[in-house]
Amino acid sequence: MALDDFDRALIAAVQSGLPLVARPYEAVGAMLGVDGERVRARLAAMLDEGLVRRIGAVPNHYRLGFTANGMSVWDVADDQVDTLARQVAQLTGVSHCYRRTRHLPEWPYNLFAMLHGRSQGEVQRQADVVAALLGPACRAHDILYSTAILKKTGLRLKGTNDVQD
Repeated sequence: MALDDFDRALIAAVQSGLPLVARPYEAVGAMLGVDGERVRARLAAMLDEGLVRRIGAVPNHYRLGFTANGMSVWDVADDQVDTLARQVAQLTGVSHCYRRTRHLPEWPYNLFAMLHGRSQGEVQRQADVVAALLGPACRAHDILYSTAILKKTGLRLKGTNDVQD
């Protein structure tokens, strides 16, 4: 995608994250010599154009005290997984919930839900809530606990006219 000079400057200003201030668009605008509304409008347009997939907070769960993070994986009946996944996604403690293709016979799981807690026991209690919600539609599940923090990055300038995510 070709970017103009303002787009490049805007991406460079926000690629490490928005400033943690009450009015982040105004703060970015001040760095770029424009008002915050222009920053907000252009970022919204980038979302609409598909240049940016989302704008949101990416918390460091470990620094917030949530040191037990487990990807719970579920083997849910295909005819019910979409409806149940929407319900699981609304549960407290679930930050990500999505359907994936099974890879039988090794990997029977088709529903993934990231659970966060201050202990593995807390994550297990959340998984018990998910299991109760899924009921007999769930044939099996497991929890895969995080062992390392992966670096999360957003949109980055790659070349003179291209971007990567």
